[in-house]
Amino acid sequence: VGHIRDLATSGKGGLGVDVDNNFEPTYKIIKGKHKLVTELKKKTKGKEVLIATDPDREGEAIAWHIADELGLDLNENNRIVFKEITKPAVMAAIDQKRKIDLGLVNSQESRRILDRIIGFKLSRLLRKKIKSRSAGRVQSVALKLIVDLEREIERFVPETYYTIHAHFGDHVADYVIPKDTRIDLKTSNQIVETSKNPFIVEDIQEREVKRQAKPPYMTSTLLQDGVNSLYMSSSRVMAVASELYQGIEIAGQIIGLITYMRTDSNRLSKEFVDPAKRFIEENYGKNYLGFYRTSKKDSSQDAHEAIRPTDVKNTPEKMERFLTQDQYKVYKRIYERAVGSLMAPAVFKSTKVTLNSNDNIYAMDGSILVFDGHLKVTGEQNKDKTIPVYQVGQELVSDQVEKIEKQTLPPARFNEASLIKTLESNGIGRPSTYATIIKTIRSRDYVTVENRRFKPTEQGKLTVDTLNQYFTQIMDTNYTSNMEKELDQIADGKVDHIALLRDFYDRFIPLLEMADEKMEKIKPVVTDKICPNCGGNLVIRKSKYGEFYGCSNYPKC
Repeated sequence: VGHIRDLATSGKGGLGVDVDNNFEPTYKIIKGKHKLVTELKKKTKGKEVLIATDPDREGEAIAWHIADELGLDLNENNRIVFKEITKPAVMAAIDQKRKIDLGLVNSQESRRILDRIIGFKLSRLLRKKIKSRSAGRVQSVALKLIVDLEREIERFVPETYYTIHAHFGDHVADYVIPKDTRIDLKTSNQIVETSKNPFIVEDIQEREVKRQAKPPYMTSTLLQDGVNSLYMSSSRVMAVASELYQGIEIAGQIIGLITYMRTDSNRLSKEFVDPAKRFIEENYGKNYLGFYRTSKKDSSQDAHEAIRPTDVKNTPEKMERFLTQDQYKVYKRIYERAVGSLMAPAVFKSTKVTLNSNDNIYAMDGSILVFDGHLKVTGEQNKDKTIPVYQVGQELVSDQVEKIEKQTLPPARFNEASLIKTLESNGIGRPSTYATIIKTIRSRDYVTVENRRFKPTEQGKLTVDTLNQYFTQIMDTNYTSNMEKELDQIADGKVDHIALLRDFYDRFIPLLEMADEKMEKIKPVVTDKICPNCGGNLVIRKSKYGEFYGCSNYPKC
C-alpha cells in the first residue's frame, strides 16, 4: 500500500501544519491513491480489519492513516506486525493483534512535520537567494560532510617518505618503522647502507589467530557491502532487498525470502538460530558450529532483527533459478552472512620472523589457514602466505636491500558506502533514509560522481557555506544526531512531541528571518548575447530545472 496520505501544501506558508495550534497537521490523500482508498473503504465495510503494514515507525504511521481513513476504532486490536512474510510468521502475528502504537505514530509525524518546516522554508530561501534547489534537515548535513572532506583534500600537502625492504629469494622482510614515524631520504639511505649481510634470525613467534565471522547484516552494512562488493547503488540494493522481503514466486507460492530490510539491529531470533545451528552441524560438522553473539546498539529499533533468510534450507543454490541476477547476488550475501555469523571462527597459524642487521630490525610475516570455519560458507578470499622454516641464530643472505619512495595520500572522497558508514556512526538519519539521502543529494546537482566517489559541485559548496553562515546549529552533526535521538524518544513517551516542535520552531524562525534579510542574492551572469525583443543583454539564470538564458530587462521585457 505504502503511504496513502501526506501533509497538505495549504495553510500558513504552505506547510500543511497549523503552527499556532499545537502544530496540528492537515493531511490529504496522495495523488494517485484516491482509487486505492475508495477500494479499501468498499472492501472493508462492516468487516474486521487487520492492518499489516511494515514493522517500523513509517509502517505504524501508514497503519494509523489507513485506520483514520477507514474510520476504525483505535482502541481495538486491529494492528498486526511480522518481520518476515511467511505463513507461520503471519499466523503468529494474527494471534498477537494489538492497538496501533500512537507513540510511534507521533514520532513519525513529528519527524515529518520537522522535515516539512525545514525543507519548505530553507528550500524557498535558498532558491530565492542562491538558486539552490533544496535543503533538508538530514540531506544538508550529509552534503556538509562531503564538502568538508573536499576542503580537507584541497588543503592536503603530500609528504615524501620511504619504506625499506630486504629480499631473500621469493621472500621479503620489511624494515620495522616505529609507530607514527616516517623515514626521510637521508635516514633511508643510512639504513640501506648499514643493512649488510648476514641478517641474523633474532626471534621467531608462532601463534594461532582466530578470525571471527562478521555479524549478520543490518541496513547500513548491507548497503555498504552492496555498493563495495556488488557494485550496485544503495537505492538499487534496497529495492532488491525489498523484492526479496515482499516475496518471490517459488513453486506456485509467494514466499518472502528475507526478513524486514530496514533495521539497525544485529539480533537473530531463536526461530532462526536453532534450525541454523542444526543445519550447520548436519551439513558441515559439529566443529563448524560457533556461538550466537550480538551487541545491542543504543539506537537499534525495538525488537527488530538483523536481515536474514526466512528459512535456512532455502540455500542460494536452491533459490537461484527463481531469482533475477541482482536478487540472487543480494540474497546470496544475506544468506551467507547470517549463516556464517553462527559458525566457528577461521583459524590461522601466524608466524613472525625478526631479523637483525647492524641493529636494523626487519620483520617477515607468514600466515597459513589451519581451519576454514565460517569461510566455508562466507567464501571470503584468503591466500596463504608461506615463509621458509628458520632457526633462531640462523644467518641469512639478502639478494638486495632497497628503499621505495612513497607519498602520503589525501583522504579518499566518500563513495556511497563510506558516506552511509559515516552517517550511521554520527547518528545522522535512520535505516529507512540512507539510500534516499544519497539519491536526493545526487539529484539536486550538489555533487558529481567521479570513479564512484562524490565530488561536490560549486553549487553544493555554496549551499553548505551559506547554510553554515546562517544556520550553524542545523548544520551541526551533533545537533542533528541529538535531534534524531529525541525524535526516537517520542515513541517511548520520554519526549513531548509538541514541546520539541515548538522549541525548534521558535528558535528557527528568527534565524530564517535574519537570513532572509541579510543573505545576498546571487545576480545572474551577464553575457554578450543580445535579447531579440528589446536589444538588452541576455543573462544566465538558474531555475529548479537548470540554467537558462533570460533577458536582463525582465520583467519589463
